[in-house]
Amino acid sequence: MPYSALDADQIERTIESLARRVELRFASSGLARVVRELEAIAHRTSATTAWISRPLVWLRVGIVFLVLLMLIGLGATIGSLQVRVGPPTLPELAQGIEAAINDVVYVAVAAFFLVTIEMRVKRRRALRAIHELRAIAHVIDMHQLTKDPEWVLARGRETGIIPPRTMTLFELSRYLDYCSEALSLTGKVAALYVQRFDDPVALDAVNEVEELSTGLSRKIWQKLTVLYSMPALESPGLPAAAPPSAGAPSPAPAPPPSVAPAASRP
Repeated sequence: MPYSALDADQIERTIESLARRVELRFASSGLARVVRELEAIAHRTSATTAWISRPLVWLRVGIVFLVLLMLIGLGATIGSLQVRVGPPTLPELAQGIEAAINDVVYVAVAAFFLVTIEMRVKRRRALRAIHELRAIAHVIDMHQLTKDPEWVLARGRETGIIPPRTMTLFELSRYLDYCSEALSLTGKVAALYVQRFDDPVALDAVNEVEELSTGLSRKIWQKLTVLYSMPALESPGLPAAAPPSAGAPSPAPAPPPSVAPAASRP
């Protein structure tokens, strides 16, 4: 797969990796189930895009047969016309031209309708899948809706209407970051439908999903910006250090702690 095109298998593996990361941090959360649902949609997307990119041979054969049948009928109609000897009158000439134009227009419209059936069948299936991605983007946004940065620093009082928010600053930053990644991957899955399907209606629908996921992700990053700009609180339960008395020798500096390798976070 060239780097100028999206790889459906790579996108599916990325979503599967994100789902495992969410399950490791927040095993019982609804976000973990939503990402797993996004993974299932991405798996179906591979099959759907492959079906859309293939020609529908049986449909094309039927369309060619119907077009030939119409042309044969038009030829038979022309052949059944009675030829008069002598020049026609003006009303007869106008009537004959009008009838010929009507027949040609009707045949052309019917042929165009038949030829575009395949495009409309594929478009309907692509739009149905794209609407599913639009819905899951809104579901992801609902999961981050009540994750407010100010509650991490206990600057307000809980009302008891919603479940208690017990995330630490690091856990909340991870949760919001996972939501942003899921939204971005939702847009990438939508883009797969128009990668090999040149249809303006489907392209507009994909652009709407990408704009939606980008806008929702922008709100999440506003929360992350506020979260990282807040000052850290002191750990509760630790006594404050007493100031040194006058004349007392300054304590010797503690030796630097040994540096342990940082554990990789999922």
